[in-house]
Amino acid sequence: MAFDKNSNTFTFLFAAILVVVVGTVLAVTYLGLKPAYDENVRREKMQNILAAMNVKVDRDAAPEKYKELVKETLLVDAQGKPVEGDAFSLDVLKQYKDWKAGVLKPETLKYPVYKATVEGQQLYVVPVVGTGLWGPVWGYLAVRDDGRTIHGSTFDHKGETPGLGAEIATPIFYDQFPGKTITEENGTYTGIKVYKGGSETTDPHGVDGISGGTITSQGVDEMLMRTLAIYDQYLKAVTKPAPVAMPEPAATDSTAVPTETAHAH
Repeated sequence: MAFDKNSNTFTFLFAAILVVVVGTVLAVTYLGLKPAYDENVRREKMQNILAAMNVKVDRDAAPEKYKELVKETLLVDAQGKPVEGDAFSLDVLKQYKDWKAGVLKPETLKYPVYKATVEGQQLYVVPVVGTGLWGPVWGYLAVRDDGRTIHGSTFDHKGETPGLGAEIATPIFYDQFPGKTITEENGTYTGIKVYKGGSETTDPHGVDGISGGTITSQGVDEMLMRTLAIYDQYLKAVTKPAPVAMPEPAATDSTAVPTETAHAH
């Protein structure tokens, strides 16, 4: 049966066949490339966790270094208590989106913890996720074994403005975090405050935001304050506070007559 190539029937049939063929090719290509894509995502995640510990490696070297340094992974609930589950496999970005969409309740969220040892020091690496100006922002922070001091951090974004909000992924922003603390010395939670860009804050619990990236900075501030409050509960339970120095007892005169003895006669 011959088709009139100038007819609408031929045009629609040709378009349908083309859609099927192109769709099939794309599906086969996707399935063929997906294992490699998933492996690259896995390695990049390891690379980011290591970067928060101030360990810089390329993506291909990340798995070996991760295996060497990360000694344990676990999940905690909204009260900071350990729960069952695979920490590394949890997609915290998807979980965050589902929570924002109302699919998940706050009390059902889980929070990964990566326990590592770097140069003899115990570190707790925790992921954080929030919303910037144009989309999600995220990062990792490494907390030292005192449970309150930041050792290092790394941040990234999906579509923040280059030269403005996108600067959270550069050293000008994340190099401010080492040495900052998420609690007062008495244990009161403070989180890490992100101040308006250019404030040059000296707050031990705060950093400067990005000048011109106000909305992104506010998103990072909310992300840090909300997420670190969860992890603070866990860290308080597993770390010991620094010992408080007790004052030396006052010197006494060995020749003095004790009060009770003096009144005995």
